Amino acid sequence: MPDTYASITDRISDIVLARRRGGPGGTRGGWRAHWRWRALFLSTFAATLVFCAASAWLFTVGVGLWGVNIPVAWGYALGNFVWWIGIGHAGTFISAVLLLLRQQWRTSINRFAEAMTLFAASIAGLFPILHLGRPWFAYWLVPYPNRMELWPQWRSPLVWDIFAISTYLLVSLMFWYVGLIPDLATLRDRARGRATQIAYGLFALGWRGEARHWARYEHAYLLLAGLATPLVVSVHTVVSLDFAIGNTPGYHSTIFPPYFVAGALYSGFAMVLTLAIPLRHYFRLHDLITVRHLSLAARVLLATGGIVAYGYVSEAFMAFYGGDEFEIAMTVDRWTGAYAPVYWAVIVCNVLIPQAMWLRRVRTCPAWLFILSIVINLGMWMERFLIVVQSTHRDFMPSAWGLFVPTAWDWIFLLGSMGMFAWLFLLFIRFLPMISMSEVREMAYEEQGAKAAGGDGSASPPWGAPPSGAPPAGGPAPRSPASGGPPA
Repeated sequence: MPDTYASITDRISDIVLARRRGGPGGTRGGWRAHWRWRALFLSTFAATLVFCAASAWLFTVGVGLWGVNIPVAWGYALGNFVWWIGIGHAGTFISAVLLLLRQQWRTSINRFAEAMTLFAASIAGLFPILHLGRPWFAYWLVPYPNRMELWPQWRSPLVWDIFAISTYLLVSLMFWYVGLIPDLATLRDRARGRATQIAYGLFALGWRGEARHWARYEHAYLLLAGLATPLVVSVHTVVSLDFAIGNTPGYHSTIFPPYFVAGALYSGFAMVLTLAIPLRHYFRLHDLITVRHLSLAARVLLATGGIVAYGYVSEAFMAFYGGDEFEIAMTVDRWTGAYAPVYWAVIVCNVLIPQAMWLRRVRTCPAWLFILSIVINLGMWMERFLIVVQSTHRDFMPSAWGLFVPTAWDWIFLLGSMGMFAWLFLLFIRFLPMISMSEVREMAYEEQGAKAAGGDGSASPPWGAPPSGAPPAGGPAPRSPASGGPPA
């Protein structure tokens, strides 16, 4: 951890403001001069354009572009929807739940995890609309006042999804933005160009770092955390009910809500590691995103992975214990049928391979964690594909059996959505701080105070006196009068 407010602020803000800094803490020549970011940005932007063009063509031709047909009317689109919603869960959990539990290890990863939540949930919300067949009528799902009384069907899971996703996005956006305000003021005060100062200043909402600003900020932040915490459970529970309310074998299961929530956290934390490890290496943030952060995230993966494995066992057990011949036939087909390779690949990727994280040398090795996170994300996507497709490819009557064969357009939408997510994330790390400067500064202050108290028995600040208006001992760490720079 850097020792001073100034060093923390310099390290993070200089990445955004594209300043050239040398040495081990530098940004390798600044953004404008680095071709790797440009290459990634252009490639992901091209993938985003392909996704948009494919969506326009889908609006013109219809969902016949995809491999969906009777009996498999749900294909990649719904699988992608559940997968992206799951990825967005980790950001809310890290930011809201761990904040309420006073877990300080969240401070170095919560900002980009929150951004990941916004981008993943936004992309997820597109797929049900694309899957409607007539997406220009998507507004029918919203209960708007109208003289023709075309109210939506409240028993439809599509309406539940609209409310769940929109609430999730709105609360996550407010939580993310409120946490950004002190850092936006820091960028405003450090920016050199007048246009940049005005842009950051507008979004900083006149923040000056006064004591009353900090008091209101912390109250609002905790309130939003309390509102966001139930969403960790509610959003993916609603998504699971899209399946569980049906009478289709493989869907009609009461274990789906907790099973889906655990799976969402599983894939979400895997994506956090997939993003954190390259950021840590590329920007030399080893003292901000430490091995301890990665190890703790790996432990959460082990816990949620255990719940997911229990869900697999419970689902198979209840199929045979219940004695329903259709559930038993679906389970046996999952083991030995046309999609059996996908099922066993899911078991290997989500249950067997992650057991390596019980080893400390694996949990503390960024390279191994990066590989495991990609394996888990791949396994969780295949699990969503298995739930959506395999459960419907054999109806109750053999005359209604059929296989789902994805077309090139299915893959274009999947890979295009990944490119769009990466493009949005690259924009985020270019224009906004990927790590919360104010929270890391506060944690560094507390650590320095603890060291000072342990060394000579006094808990005096490690650098200078706190600014005027700072809270008394035991309160939050003092901030600067302006935008969070080092105290005077």
